[in-house]
Amino acid sequence: MHSFKATGKLYLIPTTLGDTPPLEVLPLSVKKIIEQTDEFIVENEKTARAFIKRITPKKSQPKLILHPLNKYTDPADLPAYLNSCEKGKSIGILSEAGAPGIADPGAEIVAIAHRRGIQVVPLVGPSSILMAMMGSGLNGQNFAFNGYLPIEKQERRREIKRLERLSAEFKQAQSFIETPYRNDKMFEELCKTLHDNTHLCVACDISLPSEYIITQPIAEWKQKTPNLHKRPAIFIVQKTA
Repeated sequence: MHSFKATGKLYLIPTTLGDTPPLEVLPLSVKKIIEQTDEFIVENEKTARAFIKRITPKKSQPKLILHPLNKYTDPADLPAYLNSCEKGKSIGILSEAGAPGIADPGAEIVAIAHRRGIQVVPLVGPSSILMAMMGSGLNGQNFAFNGYLPIEKQERRREIKRLERLSAEFKQAQSFIETPYRNDKMFEELCKTLHDNTHLCVACDISLPSEYIITQPIAEWKQKTPNLHKRPAIFIVQKTA
């Protein structure tokens, strides 16, 4: 049986998917871990501090140690972020929205933790990908998340067709995301490119008061266009063979 060398743990701490009171979508266990932890790996320091303050208002902000993890971070800096774990101190990865490591930075840190024998503890919280899949009515037994599709129009259209073929051939629901300000263009492209009988789930503003999750064939989507502009959304495609 594997034994962990370090006494400190790496907690994977989910956050809200929007401006929702944290304890409406996060269990008390998340609040307790944040209360006990002073060192965090974060994507954005400002929003991380705001979230910590919101969920634990009495926590001392000056005592927080925050390490940046984003596209500007030098990969050579990452191993040092876990040094506290080897001294017996637990640290947390805070997602910008949702769950760390799932369409979100964090996987590299987790991989380093495994190599160094540091126990990784994922905490329960909202994942827009899983919640969209749950609410879609499409194949939750066999699905794939594909991240962002290509931006170039012809390349994106080929990728949409490829995902549609995969969904039919393997009975596998295909999910992906788009930058929120390009959602309407993506929806328009899906309606133009997919077969009329292919099912499309559009799930946006998940866990927010404006939550919208609808699944229907493309033929029906063509009758009514939803307003998706600047709303975080997941698209899921599935075609029956």
